[in-house]
Amino acid sequence: MTNNKKSTRYYSSRQEKHIAKVTGSKLQPNSGATLFRKGDVSNNEWLFEAKTCMKEQDSFSIKKEWLDKLKQESFAMNKEFYALIFNFGLKNNENYYILNEKIFKQILSLLEELENDK
Repeated sequence: MTNNKKSTRYYSSRQEKHIAKVTGSKLQPNSGATLFRKGDVSNNEWLFEAKTCMKEQDSFSIKKEWLDKLKQESFAMNKEFYALIFNFGLKNNENYYILNEKIFKQILSLLEELENDK
């Protein structure tokens, strides 16, 4: 079977498994389509939503509704942090993580603390 004949679900699942491995998290059953377990991947503190491109592209549009929904779902699941993750296609499957400013500032602060502890 050639790559372009595989389903969107195949590539989404591949991306979600990669995210789970990189973040030390677990896949959500049925990609978060259950009543109480939302998002695609999660751990004790984070909820991740993955978006996969089926073809190579130079741009990717982020919908505000995705971020709003992810924020609501993370709150409902008692997760302190959340990120929307996307890539630009199947060949270059590098993932990019979208965080809100509050989470980003917390990460910066932690990195500064680590640097000061050296």
